[in-house]
Amino acid sequence: MLVECYDERGAEVYEIIIKQIFQDLVLGASVDDLRAYVNPDDPVFVLAIKMKKTSNAVTFGEVANLSYVKADDITRILIDNENYLPNILKQLWKRFSREEIYQPNRYQLEIEGNHVDLENIVIDDPHSNLQRRIYDAIFRILPEGFKIIKDMSTDNIITVVATDELIADAWIEKANEYIDELNGK
Repeated sequence: MLVECYDERGAEVYEIIIKQIFQDLVLGASVDDLRAYVNPDDPVFVLAIKMKKTSNAVTFGEVANLSYVKADDITRILIDNENYLPNILKQLWKRFSREEIYQPNRYQLEIEGNHVDLENIVIDDPHSNLQRRIYDAIFRILPEGFKIIKDMSTDNIITVVATDELIADAWIEKANEYIDELNGK
């Protein structure tokens, strides 16, 4: 972790704030590295966070068996991994009303019609979940009043430039430097 600021005490305070927020949100183990630039004279805050690799997205078909029973015109869903049931229901409720989904027991769901094509739908994406949590941390870290934000994120590095004025080219360059550093360039 590197926090750059011309004021050494200010850098220490921001490092403490960042560590505390990461601890509160249980993000420490999910982040490889972090760069922050703070300059109170030019009201700017640049933050770049490199995420650790996450597991692959989980599809419906990986945690449940879908079969169409033509005689009853029903798609039966047998849940293999109960841990994903809340995510499965959430995805189904986006597509169907709650009344259309019958759940005779914890491991079985039924929907009228042929819906075996649901097996390719992503029901859990750890990468997106981690990104969402890191953005939550960033918005807690940013100084209050810094409403002008430029998101310069890449696939595994979340980078923002925040200010309460127009964003200067030098700040964009600083963010790009951090992205290159975190990418190992």
